[in-house]
Amino acid sequence: MARKNYSEEFRRQAVDLFESSPGATLKGIAADLGIERATLARWVEVYGSGKKTTADGATVPSPSRVRRPVTRPGAGPESESPEAKLARLEAENAELRAEKAKLTTEREILRQAAKYFAGGDALVNRFQFVADHSTTSAAGPRPGWSVKRLCELVEIERSSYYAWLKAAPAREARAAADAALADRIRKVHTGDNTCGAPRITAELNDGVPADRRVNHKRVARVMRDNGIAGYRRRRKVRTTIPEPADQKVPDLLNRNFTAEAPNLRYVGDITYLPLADGNNLYLATVIDCYSRRLAGWSIADHMRTELVEDALKAAAATRGSLAGAVFHSDHGSVYTSKDYANLCADLGVTQSMGAVGTSADNSLAEAFNATLKREVLQDDNSWPDEATCRRQVFRWLVRYNTRRRHSWCHYQSPLTYETSTAATLPSAA
Repeated sequence: MARKNYSEEFRRQAVDLFESSPGATLKGIAADLGIERATLARWVEVYGSGKKTTADGATVPSPSRVRRPVTRPGAGPESESPEAKLARLEAENAELRAEKAKLTTEREILRQAAKYFAGGDALVNRFQFVADHSTTSAAGPRPGWSVKRLCELVEIERSSYYAWLKAAPAREARAAADAALADRIRKVHTGDNTCGAPRITAELNDGVPADRRVNHKRVARVMRDNGIAGYRRRRKVRTTIPEPADQKVPDLLNRNFTAEAPNLRYVGDITYLPLADGNNLYLATVIDCYSRRLAGWSIADHMRTELVEDALKAAAATRGSLAGAVFHSDHGSVYTSKDYANLCADLGVTQSMGAVGTSADNSLAEAFNATLKREVLQDDNSWPDEATCRRQVFRWLVRYNTRRRHSWCHYQSPLTYETSTAATLPSAA
């Protein structure tokens, strides 16, 4: 296959090789370099020195640079008769007109080809240009230029062009299949525009036989080609207000946010929910490390201890009992308070806390908060009012447990994940 582009240095070296190789021909050098003879001839016209080395080592004018006069053998221009001179000049004139017509045609071809090379795959665009402007096509003869001439001008091999043309039906079938897949992806994405390729792939393959499932790489490619993407937003928010505790609480998780079964390890945090009037609501969470299920939560317009107490009580109601479970948090003042410690003791919960000022020690809860705001607020900076905030957050929290596919759960929802693994789990403490 011909190269897509040739640098000026390559062209000059090709011309130098032709001119300096004793007895070399344009056809022979072009074949050695893998280019068309006409292409090399054009380069000699532009970059050549006008001198050519013959087989015996002598230097003569290059054949592509000098136009030999048409005369009788052994006769010089000075010995021409007026009739012979006129015939020679007419022949040269006809040759020049033909050359001019050829150059005009080539310029017109390249002018029309320019828009094909504006972007995308340059090689495919060259193939398409030849297909659109050649004298033959699948539909039959039509006005245009020959495939051979077009391929020479845009510097592609005819064999490559014909191979590309032969594969056209398969490409059309793939394009139609991709268009149908894009429609299916849009339906999922319209229902939840925060979904990326992995979650959409899981949704498309849910309940589908193995031989009809779609590959996640293909879903990602079709989404990229059609401008479909899950919503992304990055925020840095600090809501923890540290306060020295009366007693030291150890870190029992050490950043290991996993559990062998539900109801053994929990993490929690508080995040603020900004309102348009400048006030905030606050959300406290209790998240199971096994399935990432939101076992309990509470929303209020304050950050008092009751906020986190209500969330933990909600988790106890959901699970029936939290006896023997570990709850991990940061060193926020509400988590280090005596009232909260007393509640944990009453519920049989063992407290665990990360280091002061280190968000990574509670990264699971931090990630949950970031996901909530990114997917609900998206491009907005706040909720318009308290009622809207409560309603939208409530809907997302419920859907998070029942519908939203989580990578940790093998792209199942937390509730589905717990249900599907329940038969293999030991009973919780």
